[in-house]
Amino acid sequence: MNLARIKFFASFIYALCKVQTVCFEKVNPCFDIDVRVASSLRRIQQFILEYLLDTSLIARFVFAVLPHKPPYSLVMDRTICKFGTSNINVLALAIVYQGIAFPVLFKMMTKFGNSSTSEHIKLMQCYIELFGIDTKECLVADR
Repeated sequence: MNLARIKFFASFIYALCKVQTVCFEKVNPCFDIDVRVASSLRRIQQFILEYLLDTSLIARFVFAVLPHKPPYSLVMDRTICKFGTSNINVLALAIVYQGIAFPVLFKMMTKFGNSSTSEHIKLMQCYIELFGIDTKECLVADR
């Protein structure tokens, strides 16, 4: 990530935390006031559209900022939400801290329905590759 993207990303995260929504029109005013609103809004849209975030980078960031040190209790679950007319099926792995689950890894499922054992194993293998087996106290999952 180049410096301009890092600065934008930091501003974007700050704005999301400040307004507590992902609605671009509400996030937009938190950016540079010397820039036209339409220009700033287009910058947000282009970033989301064109830039593919490295999920392992995000996972390492979340892992690094947690106030508690490992080993962690992990939880794995699949969820389906609707975006317009599209169903979004996600398998997520999260770190549980004081009753709150912080997602660190996820896999967008291209199929509708349950995830398989092999998909669960792949997600856990990714976690182990990033953080090591010693950072896991236990794994909680249904079925």
